[in-house]
Amino acid sequence: MSLIIKIVDSSEEFAAIKAIRISVFQKEQRVDPALEFDGKDEISDHLIAYLEDKAVGTTRIRYLDNQTAKIERLAVLSVARGQGIGKKITEKALEVISSKNIPEVVVHAQEYIKPLYQKLDFTENGELFEEVGILHVKMRKKLPV
Repeated sequence: MSLIIKIVDSSEEFAAIKAIRISVFQKEQRVDPALEFDGKDEISDHLIAYLEDKAVGTTRIRYLDNQTAKIERLAVLSVARGQGIGKKITEKALEVISSKNIPEVVVHAQEYIKPLYQKLDFTENGELFEEVGILHVKMRKKLPV
């Protein structure tokens, strides 16, 4: 499996990310486009995953302040799921955040994906809540700085 995960640095790559998010969040999960594209992409770092040179996954990192980053919009195309790509994208995001000396990461994980974050030492923080009609749980992870 030839998997490359990198920080997005071109409009072509951003177009590929947008297509992945539309496929996963709007078509599969029926998320309202206005909620999915919330105007915060411009202030975030984005990662893109290529499997055999095809864009198959993405996430974004939003810096809430100089102490906290939030990993959001983790998405892997259905054809590429089950190969650990979501976990590898998240690990890369954690590396990027750690390189900026930010000590804490938060996620609003969809309930079914919670085990992925638990494997990466995130801990639940609070009760289940609904976001865009889908059950989520807030999770946190401390990073060494």
